[in-house]
Formats: sequence, structure tokens, C-alpha cells
Amino acid sequence: MRKKVVRRGIVAAGTAGAAGAVAAVLLTTSASAAPTATPKDAAKPTVVLVHGGFADASASWNDVIKQLQKEGYPVVAPANPLRGLPTDAPYLASVLKSVKGPVILAGHSYGGAVITNAAAGNPNVKALVYVAAFVPDKGEQVGELLGKYPGSEIPDAVDPVPFPNQDGSTGSDLYLKADKFRSAFAGDLPVSVTNVMHAAQRPFSASSLTDVTQDAAWHTIPSWGLVATSDKAIPPALQRFEYQRAHARGTVEVRGASHSVMISHPEAVTKLIERADRGTRR
Repeated sequence: MRKKVVRRGIVAAGTAGAAGAVAAVLLTTSASAAPTATPKDAAKPTVVLVHGGFADASASWNDVIKQLQKEGYPVVAPANPLRGLPTDAPYLASVLKSVKGPVILAGHSYGGAVITNAAAGNPNVKALVYVAAFVPDKGEQVGELLGKYPGSEIPDAVDPVPFPNQDGSTGSDLYLKADKFRSAFAGDLPVSVTNVMHAAQRPFSASSLTDVTQDAAWHTIPSWGLVATSDKAIPPALQRFEYQRAHARGTVEVRGASHSVMISHPEAVTKLIERADRGTRR
């Protein structure tokens, strides 16, 4: 029986500048519109990077974007509205339709739930890459998944703030408390970095925790997954369960990595995306 989730937040956060050693990576194998292409990147798919809650696209993905572009990949990192799956998934689906040619779609944290819904039925999406992410199945809620395994510090880190909805009702935005932020979400980054991350956080709607996944693209699109082994937001045990259930073609475990692994270990994330690209060409 799954534990009831009262207040759950998920994470994504970031500022550029912190890089981790590739030696920290243990590979475990289970077996806006795109920029104009040049001869170097003509054969490369566009990589679309989707951030999660409490973050924006640039802060989350800056170092990964730089490395992918250096390797010749066109990259798009759209703004995730963070208003809940009924808003965020259709928005991302519209962005994907604007991208010409094949797509490698990556999502971090709550962004994993968004790509799971948005990619369904899009034949251009060739691979899903989950980075310390939620990977819900049809009919599931992110909040339910978060309560499946112990270890998340999110319940004590979330500070809900009321906001007015357009229909006159009251919603709740989730923020992260200053004294909980680093431990729960970015424990392998310097305090000077996480202080900025906290100040610049984007809240996400609490409804995101109870929105029901309408479709699960990983049933038909091959997936890859990255486990952050010191994640205090989404328990590593949950990440492993999700990737195994999705029959991920390959998983990567980054030892000692926090939930903000794409900031602290951008090389590991980049290599997994490249691996997914190679896997779809076979």
C-alpha cells in the first residue's frame, strides 16, 4: 500500500559552473526549432532538454548544452511552464512539433513526467533520456511515486504559497525553504552556488503532484536512465525501479551525485544522451 503524500515537491535547480569528474560514473548496462544544420551536425538529431520544478532551462542545462553543441548537436531547452501536466505536457508537445527531424528528448526530475506525456504519438522522438527523473505510467501520479520508497527530504523542504487561478479558485505554488534547499536538492554543489539557486527558484504548482499521467511514451519509445546515487529528492531506489520498469536500454549511476546531477556532473549526462543517440541508429 502506497503511503499518502501530503506535500511533495520535486526538484530541479541549477546554475552553471560546477563540474564533476567523469571518473565518478559507474556504467551499468542492461544489455526552437532546430538551428540550421552544418555539414558537421547534419546527421545529428536535435536534443530537447526539459527542466523540472524550481528551475529554469538555462540554469539547469547550461553546461550540458555547451558540451552537446561542441559535439555538433542542435539543442533546444524550452521553458517548462510548471503549471501541472495538463498545461505542461501539451505545451512541450507543441514545441516538439516545431522541431524538424529526429529528436532525443531528455527530462530532469518532474520534467521526466512531462516528456513521458508529451512524447506520446510523436514519431520524431527517437529516444527518451531520464535524468534523476520521474517516469510515471499511465494513470499514475508523481506524488504517489515519490512515496513509494523512503529517503526523500522533499516533504520537509517544501513551502506552499497560495496564488489565484484564472477561474477564481486558489492554487498553491511550491517553493523550497532556504535552510533545506542544499541538503535536499544539491548537496554536492558549493553553498555559494546553492544560495543563488534558492534565490532564483521557479515555483511549480502543487497540482503537479496529483495530476494523472494520460499516456506513457516509454512503452513505445526506447529509454535510457541516469541514477543520482545521493539524491535526496527522488530516492535512487525509485529511479532504479522506474528505469527497470520502462525496460531502459541502458542506465548510468553517478556515485555521490545529488538531484542536481546535470549541474555537478554534466559530462555524465552528455555521455548518456550521446549513448541514446547511438542506440537509436543501430
